[in-house]
Amino acid sequence: MSDETLVADFLVERLRAWRVPRVFGYSGDGINPFMGALRRAAGDPAFVQARHEENAALMAVGHAKYAGGVGVVTSTQGPGAVHLLNGLYDAKLDHVPVVALVGQQQTTVLGSEYQQEIDLQVLFTEVARDFVQTVMSPEQVPVVVDRAFRTALERRSPCVVILPHDVQTGMLPAEPPQEHGIVVSAPRWSPARVVPEDVQLAAAAEVLNAGARVALLVGQGARDAGDEVRALAEHLGAGVTTSLLGKPWWDETLPYSCGVMGHLGTTASGWLMEQCDTLVIIGSDDPWSEFYPPPGAARAVQVDIDGRNLGHRYPVEVGVRGDAAETLRRLLPMLEGRAGDDPWRSSVAEQVTRWHDIRQRRAARPADPLNPEAVVHHLSAHLPGDALVSVDVGSVTYWYARHLMLPHGVPAHLSSTLASMGSGLPYGLAAKLDQPGRPVVALVGDGAMQMNGINELVTVARSWPEWDDPRFVVLVLHNGDLAEVTWEQRETEGEPRYEASQSLPNFPYAAYAELLGLEGIHLTSPDEIDAAWERALAADRPVVIEAMVDRDQPLLPPFPGGREKLDSFRRGLHAEGESGRHARELLEQQVADEE
Repeated sequence: MSDETLVADFLVERLRAWRVPRVFGYSGDGINPFMGALRRAAGDPAFVQARHEENAALMAVGHAKYAGGVGVVTSTQGPGAVHLLNGLYDAKLDHVPVVALVGQQQTTVLGSEYQQEIDLQVLFTEVARDFVQTVMSPEQVPVVVDRAFRTALERRSPCVVILPHDVQTGMLPAEPPQEHGIVVSAPRWSPARVVPEDVQLAAAAEVLNAGARVALLVGQGARDAGDEVRALAEHLGAGVTTSLLGKPWWDETLPYSCGVMGHLGTTASGWLMEQCDTLVIIGSDDPWSEFYPPPGAARAVQVDIDGRNLGHRYPVEVGVRGDAAETLRRLLPMLEGRAGDDPWRSSVAEQVTRWHDIRQRRAARPADPLNPEAVVHHLSAHLPGDALVSVDVGSVTYWYARHLMLPHGVPAHLSSTLASMGSGLPYGLAAKLDQPGRPVVALVGDGAMQMNGINELVTVARSWPEWDDPRFVVLVLHNGDLAEVTWEQRETEGEPRYEASQSLPNFPYAAYAELLGLEGIHLTSPDEIDAAWERALAADRPVVIEAMVDRDQPLLPPFPGGREKLDSFRRGLHAEGESGRHARELLEQQVADEE
């Protein structure tokens, strides 16, 4: 038995020790030794070949979000490494753990402008600020890999390990020597129990007991505190709104659930943020600061496990650092209850009912040819209770936020803070590979499909015969337009739609799916929406629903924030003349809903 191990093989062993089930990536000469080790590993961990390194990195982010562990991605040096950046920034901004194992040219040629040589340490320094390290000798590999995983988990961030080719092919002693200049490491990490100080809890209780109109803003940090958040809301008679990342972790069917807040949020959330006199932010760092209560209008308490977030988005009076569930359990006995006939509780329920009426009315409105809100709205009645949902970036994100009612326990993820188009299919694939026995629904716009979705459908076509449950449904909202940016041009700039930048080339998404051996559904009539969802979710293979939808459906922010944008919207649409008439009519209908 050899007393040395090939570094590439050791990397595989270390991934097993860190319980990594699969590595996403794309091969290249800089990581060929590692590819050889993965081949010898015979699927433990598995290698998942994406169509592009960016998509592989997004898959790693998706894995971290759905599976809860560290997502691992690998690429070669040069262009392969550059392509990883978008996915790594997605991990950084949404605070999820990802480790990138990146190949590099031999150490003997670094600094010589060699083929595909890039200073990777510099390239990744900002995105992997918490940890990026080039390994210069075999003996350095264990400590660097372990530190990358520990840091990714502890800081909930992307970390990068750069592996020159000659280091990967080097030999590592089976037992590291105990001597100066050698660091011995173990693949271990344990989460901390973060509990608040009593003085913080007392201060928070004082603010909340004094409040008459309490609102809760719930983010992804409350994912394991649903019962405690509900108990707090009912004890205080509070209305609840969520961040976009917090939406899957909260029951939106409750009578005091106001839906998602922010630019793509609901009418009820806008009212709640405007009318509350006390705000409790729980596990959220939502960036839509203009949709918070005006500074000084509400006293605020924030609960977050990360002290860096306390007071980051809103001038809170009390910041409580601690795990959300444990903090709320300790806080609840210190709070005074509200009467069952509390007028604030009744007002919140009225606004929630009003919002549900508005969203149903909007989904029922005729459009040319289909109303995109209706397509997503109808999914709520068909979504299986064991589904996994991925959402891309664009106008589809608005319809998800406002219309899709997720069954309890159904996770839904998207690129929220970076808001990277093209994430929907990579996320969906990561979810499916983690749990191949559950159906996946991916909500995607045609811009995102053309960016990289049609490429990753190739991966779907290649992979699905191995899945326990073949259902993988991709909804493509085909409107021939980069609709979210079109409405942004009107909203923020007062500019008319710019045809050259906004119009998308026509592409037959359903027919393309059939070309790949999948099923395609071409949807043009509102009477066919329910049947399309039923057919897709009963199919024996992945399905693409190509819904031909109206590009003019407005993306009006909820009032009062949306009211401030009306002059700009109208100015841009007026400049479009007759071509903007339909969009103007639809906008004014939504304005009437809000007022």
